[in-house]
Amino acid sequence: MLGLSAIEYPSSEEQSQVVKDDDDRHTDACFPTNFTSIEKTRNVGIIAHIDAVHPPLRVAVRQMFIFSQGKTTTTERMLYYSGHTRRLGNVDDGSTVTDFLPAERQRGVTIQSAAITFHWPPLPQQNDGETKTQKAGRPLLSPSTEENHMINLIDTPGHADFTFEVVRSLRILDGAVCILDGVAGVEAQTEKVWYQAAKYNIPRIIYINKLDRDGAAFGRTVHEIASRLFVRPAVCQVPWFEGGKGRFCGVGDVVNLRAYRWSEGGDGKIVDTTAVDELGGADSLFAEEIKKARIALIELLTDYDDALVAKFLELDERHLDIAPNDIVAGLRRCVLNQDSKIVPVYGGASFRNIGVQPLLDAIVQLMPNPNEVPIPEVSVGRAGGNLGELISGELLSKEAQSIPATSRKEKKPTSRQPMAVISNLEACALAFKVVHDARRGTLVYVRVYSGIINRGACLYNTNLQVTEPVQRLLRMYASDSVDIPSLPAGQIGVIPGLKHARTGDTLISYIGASPKTGPPPPINSLQLRPIEVPPAVFFSSVEANSLGEAKAVNNALDLLIREDPSLQLSVDEDSGQTLLSGMGEFHLEIAADRLIKDLKAKATMGNIEIAYREALLFPSQPQTALVNREIAGKRAKACCTAIVERMVAVKQHQNNSDDYESNVLENGNLITTSITTPKITTPEDTAETPEPWHGRLPSHLSSETLHMSLRNGALAALGRGIQYPFPFHNVHVSIGIDPQHELFGNDTSTAALSSAAREATKAALKDAARRGTAIMEHVMNVIVSTEDASLGAVVKDLNAERGGNVLSLDDADVTTSGVREDLPRIDLRKLYAPRDPFEGGTSFADQEQAEMNNSSRQRTIHAKVPLREMMGYLKHLRSITGGRGSFVMSADRFERVVGPREKTLRKELRGY
Repeated sequence: MLGLSAIEYPSSEEQSQVVKDDDDRHTDACFPTNFTSIEKTRNVGIIAHIDAVHPPLRVAVRQMFIFSQGKTTTTERMLYYSGHTRRLGNVDDGSTVTDFLPAERQRGVTIQSAAITFHWPPLPQQNDGETKTQKAGRPLLSPSTEENHMINLIDTPGHADFTFEVVRSLRILDGAVCILDGVAGVEAQTEKVWYQAAKYNIPRIIYINKLDRDGAAFGRTVHEIASRLFVRPAVCQVPWFEGGKGRFCGVGDVVNLRAYRWSEGGDGKIVDTTAVDELGGADSLFAEEIKKARIALIELLTDYDDALVAKFLELDERHLDIAPNDIVAGLRRCVLNQDSKIVPVYGGASFRNIGVQPLLDAIVQLMPNPNEVPIPEVSVGRAGGNLGELISGELLSKEAQSIPATSRKEKKPTSRQPMAVISNLEACALAFKVVHDARRGTLVYVRVYSGIINRGACLYNTNLQVTEPVQRLLRMYASDSVDIPSLPAGQIGVIPGLKHARTGDTLISYIGASPKTGPPPPINSLQLRPIEVPPAVFFSSVEANSLGEAKAVNNALDLLIREDPSLQLSVDEDSGQTLLSGMGEFHLEIAADRLIKDLKAKATMGNIEIAYREALLFPSQPQTALVNREIAGKRAKACCTAIVERMVAVKQHQNNSDDYESNVLENGNLITTSITTPKITTPEDTAETPEPWHGRLPSHLSSETLHMSLRNGALAALGRGIQYPFPFHNVHVSIGIDPQHELFGNDTSTAALSSAAREATKAALKDAARRGTAIMEHVMNVIVSTEDASLGAVVKDLNAERGGNVLSLDDADVTTSGVREDLPRIDLRKLYAPRDPFEGGTSFADQEQAEMNNSSRQRTIHAKVPLREMMGYLKHLRSITGGRGSFVMSADRFERVVGPREKTLRKELRGY
């Protein structure tokens, strides 16, 4: 029977074919073909603010992310020290491994997430005749890191316009490394990424980068981590400055009571290690700070780890005598226990090649393996649970109980039947990314959650209900790849050549499945938790340069949308224009660049515009539509009745479904479908509530199918407004159908029901629109960071010039998502943080008060501003702040445009 970790690993003798560019970046041993055990696997991601780095991988697998400033630089160092590359890549030179797209190298930012696999500690060198592991001057924090670990690393973008790239990567990772800028500290975009990771309960560690720069403050950043991210920072390293206030030269290891020093100007492979007790002279204060940090770390961990408390008491509460292995074990338990809110903090300067190797050790030691993360959520039919319940057969029994009496055709399965169905399930995986490669065609990135996918197997897509063969399996190394024979549970890999798979699709391998119909029910409805796609907020028109190029342009657009589902296509029914929608101006700019330069589409992009919404002001009268015509060569006949009203007028509703009524909130609209008799009435009508239908539906229609067909028709009608070419928003559609009089046997197909629902809803919308409609616009949560000297000018501009509403200044309770986080505050007085080298004699709290009068103090403004007013805001913000201001924004909600702005907007939209 299939188990969560019942994995058959390919033998190390399996040969693989390497497909890579002819350059000198990679070592001979950087493309290993064998898998390590699942306990030594880490699936890791790097997420950060604009300029971030990617970490290297070793034999044990860790799933993680690195997010903040300097992630790409950090990643390049990881690859170099792990032996994956021969030379250090540089963002400015465009020589990085993970940023391989031409647009990424040209602009110096990460645009799409890239996957790469490497080992830490490095694999034995294959060309020197030795069997020893290359140490590369690397400090070993504990004996456990002597064992090679495989790290599947995903480097993610830091720009807010590419949030979806981060979200779909977070969905399949097991851990995260957050990279912070030692000068800027915790920034607004950092908070946004942090809470995205928290949504998926991903364990995180923090790496404070750029400590070599003027103004870097490790201690201040530690305090900001507690006050703005609502976690308890566990300081595992103390920065080492020569003579106390000189050059940043290394770090003090709090766990092992060692000091690591890197030589200036070197490549970082040679590290001098000194025991704390051997530090003297000018470094004696540094040694005392390391011991002070060790005491604080033990005090913090013993509040949450009972095993470490026992060791502590056994040693008569001598903080410095606890073995490093015991501390690492206790710290790991606290990291995996999200309730502890403990986050390890490390430091370094990646560009100067300082601190990266200890960070790699921490990834291996502290991040979970795939067996240590929560069991993924799944659904089978109407029943929801987790993958463990599916494998035990419990979920299938639950699904059998949920089958409604009106559509149950067979008796309930016996207790043996679920296990018989499950025993043939070979593998279950999630497709989280699709990429079009010029050499290899379509590449589908998958995370295997159970079983093993073998080359030559057939995968059934439960979302699209199609079967596709697995002709090849690849392990990716950024733009390079290696053929592998199989992909076991816990691993991330690529399946080339799949024609239909999309982001978020569930792929299963099932013994004996029919190539045409797939696995038997209900296993054919098995779905892992999907990946949510955020709504688009900007759009631009796309036109082929000639009629003959239209087909090629449409095909290129289809490839683009399949790669990035946060891009959306629509067609203006009045003008016939094709509209491409995205998350921001930069997002659409990159999409246009990909479309024309990479996909070679001969097309022209129009100006970037705002995606508005249309809303109702008054309810409609009931509108009945009868469809009686041929659809796809078959007779189709169906009838239904619809009414529409403002959703805000609906006082109570439940997002649930049963046999007779379904309530679904989708795209900002509530759709209620009812199987009732008599027909539905208007909300003002005092007639009796329609009675549920207790009769029998036609054999080819289940209640679930009927509800879905009606809902699809309503969604199609809501996709375009009546007075303006924008979708409807905030509308409650009620569709009722009387099976006794409005279903016509086999003539009533799903297509007929959808057509009838669409026509009835469209008629109801036109009836309601006769008395006028409103225009809705996106209101954004905006967080602006600027110096105190420019604060007044920025606030005035947001309030007076842009029609915004400033919510707060320096309010840590308001996150970048615009939602107040009801998280417990951390008492900063009980928090340990080393004193910064240029810090005065005052405490952190006293400094905060003193900085109120400092014109160079960084201030944070939280506001809500219409999206229209934020177009081109970055250039304007830099002009009024002397180039020192920055901002991030995220969609909050739609609000009605009123007053003079409404009159101006209506005039622009109508053209007169």
